[in-house]
Parts: sequence; structure tokens; C-alpha cells
Amino acid sequence: MALARAFMLRPKILFADEPTGNLDQHTAQNIIEQLFALNKQHGTTLVMVTHDNALAARCDRVFTMQAGEITSETRSKSAQEA
Repeated sequence: MALARAFMLRPKILFADEPTGNLDQHTAQNIIEQLFALNKQHGTTLVMVTHDNALAARCDRVFTMQAGEITSETRSKSAQEA
């Protein structure tokens, strides 16, 4: 339900802070699939904070931080080609 509310007003940017942080693996996977599907459907820019490297790997761009500083940036192949 929270995802539906988040996309209801068709925001240009959606912030997701640890969207799977306290969820079991099955529920987390469902939420992530829905989040990425809605993101693609609505063309929203998704800014997500996560400690989950597998989840981060699905994103177009990943910024890594340590001690409050950005230490690296990586781009997926699809983002590099865009």
C-alpha cells in the first residue's frame, strides 16, 4: 500500500530509505520488484539508500559512501549507454 501512495501523485523523484531493511527475504523481493516496475512505468527518478549490495547492483548508478563522504560511483551498462 505504501508504494501505491508513493507513486499516486506521480512524483518526479522518489526517495526510498532502506526500503527492504526490516523485511523478510520473500517480502523484500516482492517490494523491490514492485518498486522497480512502478519506477519504470512512471519514469520516476529513484534515489535509494541501502546496505544491500545485491539491491544496489540493480540500480543504474551507485554512489558508495564512507564516513559521510562519497568514495566511489559506478554505472550500470544500460546507464552508460544512455
